[in-house]
Amino acid sequence: MTSELLTVPQAMAVLKVSRWTLYNLIRSGELASIVVGVRCRRIPATALNDYVTRLCEETV
Repeated sequence: MTSELLTVPQAMAVLKVSRWTLYNLIRSGELASIVVGVRCRRIPATALNDYVTRLCEETV
């Protein structure tokens, strides 16, 4: 598997947003994430790329 999984703090740093904003994006379905085990949330790097691509397409 080649997909990189980011922690919440890593994804926050990439997007330069707060924890609250990141979890709102996840709750709303705008940003995909997975739960590993019981409490470990991870965000696939491809999900971040897809989200940013959608934002860029909306502004055009």
